[in-house]
Amino acid sequence: MPDYKLIYFNMRGRAEIIRYLFAYLDIKYEDHRIEQADWPEIKSNLAGKTATEQCQADAIVDTLDDFMSCFPWAEKNQEVKNQVFNELLTQEAPRLLQDLETYLGDKEWFIGNSVTWADFYWDICSTTLLVFKPDLLDSHPRLRTLRKKVQAIPAIANWIQRRPQTKL
Repeated sequence: MPDYKLIYFNMRGRAEIIRYLFAYLDIKYEDHRIEQADWPEIKSNLAGKTATEQCQADAIVDTLDDFMSCFPWAEKNQEVKNQVFNELLTQEAPRLLQDLETYLGDKEWFIGNSVTWADFYWDICSTTLLVFKPDLLDSHPRLRTLRKKVQAIPAIANWIQRRPQTKL
């Protein structure tokens, strides 16, 4: 059984729901709490190096998340599910992808000059979407290149190689 370590600020906040779930399910875990003053030393650059970059990364992730949330993943009526998926992938996705490609421009990464979680999230979302529409990125070479860059990061490449094989 895995050992869990919950790392959060010394408060209830968003972590409290996780503590409730662990308590209810009788799952043992380490409740590691950090002080706000210690956060800058702990925080990874994956969020962005400045407050502006952090906002930009969040905006990219939120945009992708909003789009991915439109899909009726749990729809039981396959005909309805297929219709909505098709509409989203053929009518909505092209605009989103064009906007993302324009935002990326000639940059190596979405935000600043180093990888952020926005780049990771792009790869995860696009990998899922490509299952349903393999030609989705045919007219978006910069976004394809960004996917390849993310997947070539040694730690990410290693994870992709060893993760369980699933459709989604």
